[in-house]
Amino acid sequence: MTVLQKKTESPVAHLTAEDIENLGRELDAIRAEVIADRGERDAAYIRRVIDVQRKLELGSRAVLLVSLFPPAWIAGTIGLSIAKILDNMEIGHNIMHGQWDWMRDPKIHSTTWEWDNVSPAAQWKHSHNELHHTYTNVVGKDNDLGYGIMRVDEDQRWHPFYLGQPVWNFINACFFEYGIAAYDLELGKNLRKSRRSRPEFKARYKQVLGKIRNQVTKDYVVHPLLSGPSFASTMSANFTANIVRNLWTHSVIMCGHFPNGVETFERRSIEGETRGEWYLRQMLGSANISGSKAMHLMTGNLSFQIEHHLYPDLPSNRYAEIAPRIQEIFERYGLTYTQGPLPKQVASAWAKIVRLSFPNGFFDQVAGAGAPVVAPVVSLVRRTADRAEPARPAA
Repeated sequence: MTVLQKKTESPVAHLTAEDIENLGRELDAIRAEVIADRGERDAAYIRRVIDVQRKLELGSRAVLLVSLFPPAWIAGTIGLSIAKILDNMEIGHNIMHGQWDWMRDPKIHSTTWEWDNVSPAAQWKHSHNELHHTYTNVVGKDNDLGYGIMRVDEDQRWHPFYLGQPVWNFINACFFEYGIAAYDLELGKNLRKSRRSRPEFKARYKQVLGKIRNQVTKDYVVHPLLSGPSFASTMSANFTANIVRNLWTHSVIMCGHFPNGVETFERRSIEGETRGEWYLRQMLGSANISGSKAMHLMTGNLSFQIEHHLYPDLPSNRYAEIAPRIQEIFERYGLTYTQGPLPKQVASAWAKIVRLSFPNGFFDQVAGAGAPVVAPVVSLVRRTADRAEPARPAA
């Protein structure tokens, strides 16, 4: 397995092929144990979360009927924001992973569930479940790495376009559901004339437009109209709740795959990959968020991103239970279990995005230039004029 980020010491150099396969067998055993133990308490958990979410959303929308009054607007907006986060994170994301398919409940099944999001469930499942979780952090294969608009590793060739990636990332965060819908459609390559006329793309595009129309009608037409005199304030409350949900979701996902300590991989690293090596890639390519039970719930238990990537289809309420065992395996095999509080992980991810928006070594040049930073800036301008920086030679 080749880690893309070139380091003087590989984080897995001390592991033999036998070590990696033993690690895989240990992780398989934990998975089998949880599957054998799934039962009524797990089913009761997801049903309870769904019940709370629906009541919270209904109650919040009822309060927003009189959102003309500021206290009602504040309470309704907060409640609706939480309801939307729960719908997307702990409920929708995990149901569509098939975590609850074993219940055989057609109302809580990956094949029937649709969420409060402009990205159709079927398209999201393809890009997320089939691609992202298969090719986790493999540059050029895992489109979740930068969503096609950001530079995420020093060995990616730098272009002047990347200077704007902090801005693109912030805009993407605010309207994340629309960014995901565009990402699921692979608009970057499918809008080319040779591809956009294909029947398959047209059908998927119409499906997305239909989902967007339904969501916009619900949040910005139907519910505001039901509010009568509170039409405008209810519309603003729905808009605010969607922005809050998008910012939160984006931050949680960033914390899982972008902070310092998370590795990326070359395409060739997955050639002939064994089960143990796949597990190892998930361990190195994910990071956790430490925090309270309430925080874990609001992240959809993606605060246990490492456990989720090892076992994406296990019930999310089990991640906290197995996390100590996973951490012990990390320690025993000499691997770093990357985790930290939400503010630290968010700051780390954003720092990486800003750093990689500039050519390699730019900030080192600025730090070494002293007060006048003319030379590094001139160098950046020249590189921008030349349109690209040559890729860094392999170590």
